[in-house]
Amino acid sequence: MKRNKQIDIKACILPFLTLYLRYLGLTPSMMGLLMSTKHLISLVWSPLASFLSKHYNKRRAVITGSLVCSAGAALILLLIPSTGVETLTSHCNISHLSVSSTEELSDYVRVVGSVMSTTHTTIVSQSATHESSPTETTIDTVFRCFNEQSHNLHISAATFQQCDFSVVTKKEKQREKDEARLEFLGSLKVMDVQHQLFFMLLIVVSIWELMAAPLEWTVDDGLYEYLDFVDASDRYSSTGVWGLLGAVCGVSGAGLLVSHLDCLIGSHTPREAVHFYSYAAVTTLAVPVVAFLPLYLNKKRSRSPGLFKALQLVRGDLCALLCAATAFLMGLAGSEVDDLLLWQMQEHGSSELHMGLSLAVALLSRAAFPLLSGRVSKLLSPGRVLLVGTVCLALQCLYYSLLWGPWAAIPVQVLSCFSSGALWWAVQVQCEDVTTPGTERSVRRVYQALSLDLGAGLGSMARGFVVHRFGVSVLFRGVAVMLLLWCLFLPLLQWKAPPQRRINYSRLLASDTSEVSESESEQETDWLEKAMEDDEQ
Repeated sequence: MKRNKQIDIKACILPFLTLYLRYLGLTPSMMGLLMSTKHLISLVWSPLASFLSKHYNKRRAVITGSLVCSAGAALILLLIPSTGVETLTSHCNISHLSVSSTEELSDYVRVVGSVMSTTHTTIVSQSATHESSPTETTIDTVFRCFNEQSHNLHISAATFQQCDFSVVTKKEKQREKDEARLEFLGSLKVMDVQHQLFFMLLIVVSIWELMAAPLEWTVDDGLYEYLDFVDASDRYSSTGVWGLLGAVCGVSGAGLLVSHLDCLIGSHTPREAVHFYSYAAVTTLAVPVVAFLPLYLNKKRSRSPGLFKALQLVRGDLCALLCAATAFLMGLAGSEVDDLLLWQMQEHGSSELHMGLSLAVALLSRAAFPLLSGRVSKLLSPGRVLLVGTVCLALQCLYYSLLWGPWAAIPVQVLSCFSSGALWWAVQVQCEDVTTPGTERSVRRVYQALSLDLGAGLGSMARGFVVHRFGVSVLFRGVAVMLLLWCLFLPLLQWKAPPQRRINYSRLLASDTSEVSESESEQETDWLEKAMEDDEQ
Protein backbone atom coordinates (compact mmCIF):
# COMPACT_ATOMS: atom_id res chain seq x y z
CA MET A 1 0.00 0.00 0.00
CA LYS A 2 1.19 3.49 -0.81
CA ARG A 3 1.60 5.93 2.00
CA ASN A 4 -0.79 8.81 2.19
CA LYS A 5 1.17 11.93 1.35
CA GLN A 6 -0.53 15.09 2.61
CA ILE A 7 0.03 18.77 1.93
CA ASP A 8 -1.17 21.17 4.60
CA ILE A 9 -3.18 23.68 2.55
CA LYS A 10 -3.73 26.00 5.49
CA ALA A 11 0.02 26.51 5.86
CA CYS A 12 0.00 28.76 2.80
CA ILE A 13 -2.01 31.42 4.59
CA LEU A 14 -2.74 30.85 8.29
CA PRO A 15 0.74 31.75 9.65
CA PHE A 16 0.61 35.01 7.68
CA LEU A 17 -3.05 35.86 8.33
CA THR A 18 -2.36 38.15 11.28
CA LEU A 19 0.07 40.19 9.17
CA TYR A 20 -2.68 40.93 6.68
CA LEU A 21 -5.16 41.77 9.43
CA ARG A 22 -2.57 44.15 10.84
CA TYR A 23 -2.22 45.77 7.43
CA LEU A 24 -5.98 46.29 7.21
CA GLY A 25 -5.79 48.34 10.41
CA LEU A 26 -7.12 46.08 13.17
CA THR A 27 -5.95 46.78 16.68
CA PRO A 28 -4.37 43.92 18.70
CA SER A 29 -7.49 43.54 20.84
CA MET A 30 -9.74 43.29 17.78
CA MET A 31 -7.40 40.80 16.19
CA GLY A 32 -7.36 38.71 19.35
CA LEU A 33 -11.17 38.53 19.41
CA LEU A 34 -11.21 37.63 15.74
CA MET A 35 -8.73 34.75 16.09
CA SER A 36 -10.44 33.58 19.27
CA THR A 37 -13.75 33.34 17.42
CA LYS A 38 -12.04 31.34 14.70
CA HIS A 39 -10.65 28.79 17.18
CA LEU A 40 -13.90 28.44 19.09
CA ILE A 41 -15.86 27.83 15.88
CA SER A 42 -13.42 25.07 15.00
CA LEU A 43 -13.82 23.58 18.49
CA VAL A 44 -17.57 23.18 18.09
CA TRP A 45 -18.09 22.72 14.36
CA SER A 46 -15.29 20.25 13.48
CA PRO A 47 -16.65 17.29 15.50
CA LEU A 48 -20.24 18.11 14.63
CA ALA A 49 -19.56 18.30 10.89
CA SER A 50 -17.55 15.09 11.04
CA PHE A 51 -20.42 13.29 12.77
CA LEU A 52 -23.02 14.56 10.27
CA SER A 53 -20.92 13.68 7.23
CA LYS A 54 -20.51 10.13 8.56
CA HIS A 55 -24.15 9.77 9.57
CA TYR A 56 -25.44 10.73 6.11
CA ASN A 57 -22.50 9.13 4.24
CA LYS A 58 -21.56 12.43 2.55
CA ARG A 59 -17.87 12.61 3.34
CA ARG A 60 -16.69 13.13 -0.23
CA ALA A 61 -19.26 15.85 -0.84
CA VAL A 62 -18.35 17.59 2.42
CA ILE A 63 -14.64 17.54 1.54
CA THR A 64 -15.26 18.95 -1.94
CA GLY A 65 -17.59 21.66 -0.67
CA SER A 66 -15.17 22.58 2.09
CA LEU A 67 -12.31 23.05 -0.37
CA VAL A 68 -14.30 25.14 -2.85
CA CYS A 69 -16.13 27.32 -0.33
CA SER A 70 -13.06 27.96 1.86
CA ALA A 71 -11.11 29.12 -1.21
CA GLY A 72 -13.90 31.54 -2.11
CA ALA A 73 -14.20 32.83 1.44
CA ALA A 74 -10.45 33.47 1.61
CA LEU A 75 -10.58 35.56 -1.58
CA ILE A 76 -13.48 37.59 -0.21
CA LEU A 77 -11.11 38.91 2.48
CA LEU A 78 -9.15 40.68 -0.27
CA LEU A 79 -12.24 42.70 -1.21
CA ILE A 80 -12.41 44.35 2.21
CA PRO A 81 -10.56 47.69 2.14
CA SER A 82 -8.32 48.91 4.90
CA THR A 83 -9.27 51.68 7.29
CA GLY A 84 -6.41 53.88 6.09
CA VAL A 85 -4.60 53.38 9.41
CA GLU A 86 -1.86 51.11 8.06
CA THR A 87 0.18 49.67 10.87
CA LEU A 88 2.79 48.00 8.70
CA THR A 89 4.62 49.10 5.59
CA SER A 90 4.24 46.49 2.89
CA HIS A 91 3.52 48.44 -0.28
CA CYS A 92 6.02 47.34 -2.91
CA ASN A 93 9.52 48.67 -2.49
CA ILE A 94 8.36 52.17 -1.56
CA SER A 95 8.32 51.18 2.09
CA HIS A 96 11.96 50.15 1.90
CA LEU A 97 13.39 53.45 0.70
CA SER A 98 16.74 54.18 2.26
CA VAL A 99 17.65 57.34 4.06
CA SER A 100 19.93 58.46 1.28
CA SER A 101 17.21 58.20 -1.35
CA THR A 102 14.86 60.16 0.90
CA GLU A 103 17.37 62.93 1.31
CA GLU A 104 17.94 62.96 -2.45
CA LEU A 105 14.23 63.27 -2.99
CA SER A 106 14.13 66.22 -0.61
CA ASP A 107 16.88 67.95 -2.58
CA TYR A 108 14.95 67.59 -5.79
CA VAL A 109 11.81 68.89 -4.14
CA ARG A 110 13.65 71.98 -2.96
CA VAL A 111 14.90 72.60 -6.50
CA VAL A 112 11.41 72.19 -7.89
CA GLY A 113 10.10 74.60 -5.28
CA SER A 114 12.60 77.24 -6.36
CA VAL A 115 11.44 76.94 -9.99
CA MET A 116 7.69 76.74 -9.59
CA SER A 117 6.88 77.32 -5.94
CA THR A 118 3.20 78.02 -6.42
CA THR A 119 2.36 74.85 -8.32
CA HIS A 120 4.53 72.75 -6.01
CA THR A 121 2.70 74.11 -2.98
CA THR A 122 -0.64 73.23 -4.53
CA ILE A 123 0.40 69.64 -5.26
CA VAL A 124 1.86 69.10 -1.80
CA SER A 125 -1.23 70.50 -0.10
CA GLN A 126 -3.50 68.23 -2.15
CA SER A 127 -1.32 65.25 -1.28
CA ALA A 128 -1.34 66.03 2.42
CA THR A 129 -5.12 66.38 2.40
CA HIS A 130 -6.05 63.19 0.59
CA GLU A 131 -3.22 60.73 1.24
CA SER A 132 -3.05 58.63 4.36
CA SER A 133 0.17 56.75 3.65
CA PRO A 134 3.36 58.76 4.33
CA THR A 135 5.31 56.88 1.67
CA GLU A 136 2.94 57.30 -1.34
CA THR A 137 2.78 61.03 -2.11
CA THR A 138 2.56 63.22 -5.14
CA ILE A 139 6.19 64.19 -4.62
CA ASP A 140 7.20 60.65 -5.54
CA THR A 141 5.37 60.95 -8.85
CA VAL A 142 6.86 64.39 -9.54
CA PHE A 143 10.34 63.05 -8.85
CA ARG A 144 9.91 60.13 -11.24
CA CYS A 145 8.53 62.39 -13.97
CA PHE A 146 11.41 64.83 -13.62
CA ASN A 147 13.93 62.01 -13.60
CA GLU A 148 12.60 60.72 -16.91
CA GLN A 149 12.28 64.04 -18.73
CA SER A 150 15.37 65.93 -17.61
CA HIS A 151 19.07 65.27 -17.34
CA ASN A 152 19.93 68.31 -15.28
CA LEU A 153 18.37 70.67 -12.81
CA HIS A 154 17.42 73.29 -15.44
CA ILE A 155 13.81 72.25 -15.96
CA SER A 156 11.59 74.24 -18.22
CA ALA A 157 8.21 75.50 -17.18
CA ALA A 158 6.52 73.57 -20.01
CA THR A 159 8.00 70.27 -18.81
CA PHE A 160 6.84 70.95 -15.27
CA GLN A 161 3.33 71.78 -16.45
CA GLN A 162 3.21 68.51 -18.38
CA CYS A 163 4.28 66.56 -15.31
CA ASP A 164 1.86 68.48 -13.13
CA PHE A 165 -1.04 67.67 -15.43
CA SER A 166 -0.28 63.92 -15.41
CA VAL A 167 0.13 63.96 -11.65
CA VAL A 168 -3.18 65.69 -11.03
CA THR A 169 -4.97 63.33 -13.42
CA LYS A 170 -3.51 60.25 -11.71
CA LYS A 171 -4.26 61.60 -8.25
CA GLU A 172 -7.86 62.41 -9.16
CA LYS A 173 -8.38 58.79 -10.20
CA GLN A 174 -6.84 57.61 -6.92
CA ARG A 175 -9.12 59.81 -4.87
CA GLU A 176 -12.11 58.39 -6.62
CA LYS A 177 -10.89 54.92 -5.66
CA ASP A 178 -10.47 55.89 -2.02
CA GLU A 179 -13.95 57.39 -1.93
CA ALA A 180 -15.45 54.19 -3.34
CA ARG A 181 -13.72 52.18 -0.62
CA LEU A 182 -14.87 54.54 2.08
CA GLU A 183 -18.44 54.35 0.80
CA PHE A 184 -18.24 50.57 1.15
CA LEU A 185 -17.15 50.96 4.75
CA GLY A 186 -19.45 53.88 5.44
CA SER A 187 -22.67 51.99 4.76
CA LEU A 188 -22.94 51.37 8.49
CA LYS A 189 -22.87 54.85 9.96
CA VAL A 190 -23.64 53.80 13.49
CA MET A 191 -19.99 53.05 14.33
CA ASP A 192 -16.60 54.30 13.24
CA VAL A 193 -14.72 52.89 10.28
CA GLN A 194 -12.42 50.65 12.30
CA HIS A 195 -15.29 48.91 14.09
CA GLN A 196 -17.09 48.49 10.78
CA LEU A 197 -14.00 46.79 9.44
CA PHE A 198 -13.82 44.53 12.50
CA PHE A 199 -17.40 43.30 12.17
CA MET A 200 -17.05 42.71 8.43
CA LEU A 201 -13.89 40.70 9.00
CA LEU A 202 -15.59 38.82 11.85
CA ILE A 203 -18.40 37.75 9.52
CA VAL A 204 -16.08 36.73 6.66
CA VAL A 205 -13.60 34.87 8.89
CA SER A 206 -16.45 33.06 10.65
CA ILE A 207 -17.88 31.92 7.32
CA TRP A 208 -14.40 30.90 6.19
CA GLU A 209 -13.85 28.79 9.31
CA LEU A 210 -17.29 27.20 9.01
CA MET A 211 -16.34 26.12 5.50
CA ALA A 212 -12.78 24.99 6.29
CA ALA A 213 -13.22 23.35 9.72
CA PRO A 214 -14.90 20.08 8.55
CA LEU A 215 -12.04 19.27 6.15
CA GLU A 216 -9.41 17.85 8.49
CA TRP A 217 -11.65 15.70 10.69
CA THR A 218 -13.66 14.33 7.76
CA VAL A 219 -10.58 13.30 5.77
CA ASP A 220 -9.00 11.85 8.89
CA ASP A 221 -12.04 9.72 9.72
CA GLY A 222 -12.42 8.37 6.22
CA LEU A 223 -8.73 7.57 5.91
CA TYR A 224 -8.53 5.79 9.27
CA GLU A 225 -11.57 3.64 8.58
CA TYR A 226 -10.13 2.70 5.20
CA LEU A 227 -6.79 1.71 6.70
CA ASP A 228 -8.61 -0.26 9.38
CA PHE A 229 -10.67 -2.00 6.71
CA VAL A 230 -7.56 -3.18 4.85
CA ASP A 231 -5.81 -4.17 8.11
CA ALA A 232 -3.21 -1.40 7.84
CA SER A 233 -4.21 0.84 10.73
CA ASP A 234 -0.64 0.79 11.98
CA ARG A 235 0.28 3.11 9.10
CA TYR A 236 -2.15 5.74 10.30
CA SER A 237 0.44 7.28 12.62
CA SER A 238 2.66 8.22 9.65
CA THR A 239 0.05 10.61 8.25
CA GLY A 240 0.97 13.21 10.85
CA VAL A 241 4.57 13.32 9.62
CA TRP A 242 3.45 13.78 6.04
CA GLY A 243 1.18 16.61 7.16
CA LEU A 244 4.13 18.37 8.79
CA LEU A 245 6.25 17.95 5.66
CA GLY A 246 3.39 19.38 3.61
CA ALA A 247 3.23 22.35 5.95
CA VAL A 248 6.97 22.88 5.43
CA CYS A 249 6.40 23.09 1.68
CA GLY A 250 3.51 25.50 2.22
CA VAL A 251 5.21 28.04 4.48
CA SER A 252 8.58 27.97 2.74
CA GLY A 253 7.09 28.14 -0.75
CA ALA A 254 4.69 30.96 0.12
CA GLY A 255 7.40 32.93 1.93
CA LEU A 256 9.81 32.54 -0.97
CA LEU A 257 7.20 33.59 -3.52
CA VAL A 258 6.01 36.64 -1.63
CA SER A 259 9.53 37.84 -0.82
CA HIS A 260 10.38 38.06 -4.53
CA LEU A 261 7.31 40.11 -5.46
CA ASP A 262 7.50 43.88 -5.34
CA CYS A 263 3.82 44.36 -6.06
CA LEU A 264 1.02 42.08 -7.16
CA ILE A 265 -1.37 44.31 -9.05
CA GLY A 266 -0.81 47.90 -8.10
CA SER A 267 0.70 50.20 -5.56
CA HIS A 268 -2.27 49.74 -3.22
CA THR A 269 -2.22 45.94 -3.19
CA PRO A 270 -0.18 44.43 -0.34
CA ARG A 271 2.19 41.60 -0.98
CA GLU A 272 0.43 39.55 1.72
CA ALA A 273 -2.43 39.10 -0.78
CA VAL A 274 -0.26 36.53 -2.56
CA HIS A 275 -0.81 34.18 0.39
CA PHE A 276 -4.54 34.25 -0.24
CA TYR A 277 -4.10 33.60 -3.96
CA SER A 278 -1.71 30.75 -3.18
CA TYR A 279 -4.19 29.25 -0.73
CA ALA A 280 -7.01 29.48 -3.27
CA ALA A 281 -4.82 27.97 -6.03
CA VAL A 282 -3.64 25.00 -3.94
CA THR A 283 -7.16 24.40 -2.66
CA THR A 284 -8.55 24.43 -6.20
CA LEU A 285 -5.88 21.98 -7.36
CA ALA A 286 -6.83 19.67 -4.48
CA VAL A 287 -10.48 19.42 -5.58
CA PRO A 288 -9.91 16.80 -8.36
CA VAL A 289 -7.86 14.70 -5.91
CA VAL A 290 -10.95 14.19 -3.74
CA ALA A 291 -12.35 11.74 -6.26
CA PHE A 292 -9.38 9.43 -5.65
CA LEU A 293 -9.26 9.61 -1.85
CA PRO A 294 -9.51 6.14 -0.25
CA LEU A 295 -12.50 6.97 1.93
CA TYR A 296 -14.46 4.20 3.62
CA LEU A 297 -17.51 4.13 5.84
CA ASN A 298 -17.46 1.35 8.40
CA LYS A 299 -21.13 0.91 9.26
CA LYS A 300 -20.29 -1.59 12.00
CA ARG A 301 -18.61 1.21 13.95
CA SER A 302 -21.44 3.71 13.65
CA ARG A 303 -21.97 3.50 17.38
CA SER A 304 -18.32 3.63 18.39
CA PRO A 305 -17.47 5.49 21.61
CA GLY A 306 -17.23 9.24 21.06
CA LEU A 307 -15.72 12.29 22.68
CA PHE A 308 -17.88 12.08 25.81
CA LYS A 309 -16.56 8.62 26.61
CA ALA A 310 -13.02 9.91 25.99
CA LEU A 311 -13.63 12.84 28.35
CA GLN A 312 -14.72 10.43 31.07
CA LEU A 313 -11.55 8.38 30.60
CA VAL A 314 -9.34 11.47 30.87
CA ARG A 315 -11.21 12.76 33.90
CA GLY A 316 -10.83 9.46 35.71
CA ASP A 317 -7.02 9.43 35.59
CA LEU A 318 -4.97 12.02 37.53
CA CYS A 319 -1.92 11.75 35.27
CA ALA A 320 -4.17 12.17 32.25
CA LEU A 321 -5.61 15.34 33.81
CA LEU A 322 -2.12 16.75 34.33
CA CYS A 323 -1.31 15.95 30.72
CA ALA A 324 -4.53 17.67 29.65
CA ALA A 325 -3.65 20.78 31.67
CA THR A 326 -0.22 20.85 30.03
CA ALA A 327 -1.81 20.51 26.58
CA PHE A 328 -4.11 23.43 27.40
CA LEU A 329 -1.18 25.65 28.41
CA MET A 330 0.71 24.50 25.35
CA GLY A 331 -2.18 25.63 23.15
CA LEU A 332 -2.41 28.94 24.98
CA ALA A 333 1.30 29.63 24.50
CA GLY A 334 1.31 28.21 20.98
CA SER A 335 -1.36 30.66 19.87
CA GLU A 336 0.85 33.56 20.96
CA VAL A 337 3.76 32.15 18.97
CA ASP A 338 1.68 31.36 15.88
CA ASP A 339 -0.03 34.74 15.73
CA LEU A 340 2.60 37.16 17.04
CA LEU A 341 6.01 35.71 16.18
CA LEU A 342 5.79 37.09 12.65
CA TRP A 343 4.80 40.49 14.08
CA GLN A 344 7.90 40.46 16.23
CA MET A 345 10.09 39.39 13.31
CA GLN A 346 8.61 42.05 11.06
CA GLU A 347 9.34 44.77 13.57
CA HIS A 348 13.01 43.71 13.47
CA GLY A 349 13.29 43.86 9.70
CA SER A 350 12.41 40.31 8.71
CA SER A 351 10.97 39.69 5.26
CA GLU A 352 8.57 36.95 4.23
CA LEU A 353 11.59 34.85 3.27
CA HIS A 354 12.93 34.99 6.85
CA MET A 355 9.48 34.19 8.21
CA GLY A 356 8.92 31.25 5.88
CA LEU A 357 12.33 29.75 6.67
CA SER A 358 11.78 30.20 10.40
CA LEU A 359 8.44 28.39 10.29
CA ALA A 360 9.89 25.67 8.05
CA VAL A 361 12.76 24.98 10.48
CA ALA A 362 10.28 24.67 13.35
CA LEU A 363 8.09 22.22 11.44
CA LEU A 364 11.05 20.14 10.27
CA SER A 365 12.35 19.94 13.83
CA ARG A 366 8.98 18.72 15.03
CA ALA A 367 8.77 16.15 12.24
CA ALA A 368 12.25 14.85 13.14
CA PHE A 369 11.33 13.87 16.72
CA PRO A 370 9.97 10.40 15.81
CA LEU A 371 13.54 9.54 14.79
CA LEU A 372 14.66 10.34 18.35
CA SER A 373 11.67 8.99 20.26
CA GLY A 374 13.23 5.55 20.76
CA ARG A 375 16.33 6.89 22.49
CA VAL A 376 14.40 9.52 24.43
CA SER A 377 11.98 6.90 25.79
CA LYS A 378 14.92 4.94 27.20
CA LEU A 379 16.33 7.99 28.99
CA LEU A 380 13.19 9.78 30.15
CA SER A 381 9.72 8.76 31.21
CA PRO A 382 6.74 10.36 29.43
CA GLY A 383 6.20 12.63 32.44
CA ARG A 384 9.79 13.89 32.25
CA VAL A 385 9.48 14.41 28.50
CA LEU A 386 6.38 16.49 29.16
CA LEU A 387 8.40 18.61 31.58
CA VAL A 388 11.34 19.04 29.18
CA GLY A 389 9.03 20.04 26.34
CA THR A 390 7.34 22.69 28.47
CA VAL A 391 10.72 24.13 29.50
CA CYS A 392 11.82 24.31 25.86
CA LEU A 393 8.63 26.15 24.91
CA ALA A 394 9.20 28.64 27.75
CA LEU A 395 12.77 29.26 26.56
CA GLN A 396 11.54 29.84 23.03
CA CYS A 397 9.01 32.44 24.20
CA LEU A 398 11.67 34.20 26.24
CA TYR A 399 14.00 34.22 23.24
CA TYR A 400 11.30 35.68 20.98
CA SER A 401 11.00 38.68 23.27
CA LEU A 402 14.70 39.46 22.75
CA LEU A 403 14.99 39.37 18.95
CA TRP A 404 17.51 41.76 17.44
CA GLY A 405 17.65 41.09 13.70
CA PRO A 406 15.92 39.54 10.67
CA TRP A 407 17.48 36.08 11.08
CA ALA A 408 17.54 36.01 14.87
CA ALA A 409 14.46 33.80 15.32
CA ILE A 410 15.65 30.93 13.10
CA PRO A 411 18.23 29.20 15.39
CA VAL A 412 15.88 28.80 18.35
CA GLN A 413 13.29 27.07 16.17
CA VAL A 414 15.31 23.87 16.51
CA LEU A 415 13.89 23.56 20.03
CA SER A 416 10.51 22.85 18.44
CA CYS A 417 11.71 19.25 18.25
CA PHE A 418 11.02 19.06 22.02
CA SER A 419 8.64 21.97 22.63
CA SER A 420 6.16 20.57 20.11
CA GLY A 421 7.25 17.12 18.90
CA ALA A 422 8.20 15.71 22.30
CA LEU A 423 5.13 17.18 23.98
CA TRP A 424 2.77 15.52 21.53
CA TRP A 425 4.68 12.26 21.82
CA ALA A 426 4.20 12.31 25.58
CA VAL A 427 0.52 13.10 25.07
CA GLN A 428 0.18 10.14 22.72
CA VAL A 429 1.80 7.81 25.26
CA GLN A 430 -0.62 9.09 27.89
CA CYS A 431 -3.48 8.38 25.51
CA GLU A 432 -2.39 4.77 25.23
CA ASP A 433 -2.43 4.39 29.02
CA VAL A 434 -6.05 5.47 29.48
CA THR A 435 -7.77 4.20 26.35
CA THR A 436 -10.17 1.29 25.99
CA PRO A 437 -10.90 -0.52 22.71
CA GLY A 438 -12.23 1.91 20.11
CA THR A 439 -11.46 5.12 22.03
CA GLU A 440 -7.82 5.71 21.03
CA ARG A 441 -8.49 8.41 18.44
CA SER A 442 -11.24 10.01 20.51
CA VAL A 443 -8.92 10.46 23.51
CA ARG A 444 -6.24 11.89 21.24
CA ARG A 445 -8.75 14.34 19.82
CA VAL A 446 -9.72 15.47 23.30
CA TYR A 447 -6.12 16.54 23.90
CA GLN A 448 -5.94 18.21 20.49
CA ALA A 449 -9.16 20.10 21.11
CA LEU A 450 -7.91 21.27 24.51
CA SER A 451 -4.69 22.50 22.94
CA LEU A 452 -5.35 23.66 19.39
CA ASP A 453 -8.85 25.06 19.86
CA LEU A 454 -9.82 25.77 23.48
CA GLY A 455 -6.39 26.83 24.73
CA ALA A 456 -5.61 28.75 21.55
CA GLY A 457 -9.01 30.45 21.57
CA LEU A 458 -8.79 31.66 25.15
CA GLY A 459 -5.16 32.63 24.65
CA SER A 460 -6.01 34.73 21.59
CA MET A 461 -8.80 36.49 23.46
CA ALA A 462 -6.57 37.44 26.39
CA ARG A 463 -3.43 38.26 24.45
CA GLY A 464 -5.09 40.97 22.35
CA PHE A 465 -5.65 43.19 25.37
CA VAL A 466 -2.18 42.49 26.77
CA VAL A 467 -0.48 43.42 23.50
CA HIS A 468 -2.63 46.52 23.15
CA ARG A 469 -1.44 47.79 26.52
CA PHE A 470 2.06 46.38 27.04
CA GLY A 471 3.36 45.18 23.67
CA VAL A 472 4.41 41.90 22.07
CA SER A 473 7.73 41.53 23.92
CA VAL A 474 6.08 41.80 27.34
CA LEU A 475 3.50 39.20 26.29
CA PHE A 476 6.17 36.68 25.29
CA ARG A 477 7.97 37.18 28.61
CA GLY A 478 4.74 36.74 30.53
CA VAL A 479 4.00 33.49 28.70
CA ALA A 480 7.53 32.26 29.44
CA VAL A 481 7.10 33.01 33.16
CA MET A 482 3.74 31.23 33.21
CA LEU A 483 5.22 28.09 31.62
CA LEU A 484 8.22 28.07 33.93
CA LEU A 485 5.94 28.32 36.96
CA TRP A 486 3.96 25.36 35.66
CA CYS A 487 7.23 23.45 35.27
CA LEU A 488 7.89 24.00 38.98
CA PHE A 489 4.50 22.64 40.05
CA LEU A 490 4.23 19.82 37.50
CA PRO A 491 6.82 17.46 39.09
CA LEU A 492 5.24 17.93 42.51
CA LEU A 493 1.79 17.16 41.14
CA GLN A 494 3.10 14.14 39.28
CA TRP A 495 4.66 12.87 42.50
CA LYS A 496 1.40 13.41 44.39
CA ALA A 497 -0.50 11.57 41.67
CA PRO A 498 1.52 8.44 40.79
CA PRO A 499 0.71 6.91 37.42
CA GLN A 500 -2.16 4.46 37.57
CA ARG A 501 -1.51 2.27 34.57
CA ARG A 502 -4.53 0.56 33.17
CA ILE A 503 -4.57 -2.49 30.96
CA ASN A 504 -3.67 -1.49 27.43
CA TYR A 505 -6.50 -3.20 25.63
CA SER A 506 -5.11 -2.44 22.19
CA ARG A 507 -1.85 -4.21 22.90
CA LEU A 508 -3.72 -6.99 24.69
CA LEU A 509 -5.90 -7.64 21.66
CA ALA A 510 -2.88 -7.50 19.36
CA SER A 511 -1.08 -10.14 21.39
CA ASP A 512 -4.15 -12.28 21.98
CA THR A 513 -3.62 -14.43 18.89
CA SER A 514 -0.03 -15.28 19.76
CA GLU A 515 -0.96 -16.11 23.34
CA VAL A 516 -3.72 -18.44 22.18
CA SER A 517 -1.42 -20.26 19.80
CA GLU A 518 1.16 -20.68 22.56
CA SER A 519 -1.42 -22.08 24.96
CA GLU A 520 -2.65 -24.55 22.34
CA SER A 521 0.89 -25.77 21.67
CA GLU A 522 1.46 -26.19 25.41
CA GLN A 523 -1.70 -28.29 25.71
CA GLU A 524 -0.62 -30.51 22.83
CA THR A 525 2.80 -31.02 24.46
CA ASP A 526 1.21 -31.97 27.79
CA TRP A 527 -1.08 -34.48 26.10
CA LEU A 528 1.83 -36.08 24.19
CA GLU A 529 3.96 -36.40 27.32
CA LYS A 530 1.08 -38.01 29.23
CA ALA A 531 0.51 -40.54 26.45
CA MET A 532 4.20 -41.51 26.42
CA GLU A 533 4.14 -42.05 30.17
CA ASP A 534 1.13 -44.36 29.83
CA ASP A 535 2.92 -46.45 27.18
CA GLU A 536 5.96 -46.90 29.38
CA GLN A 537 3.79 -48.26 32.17
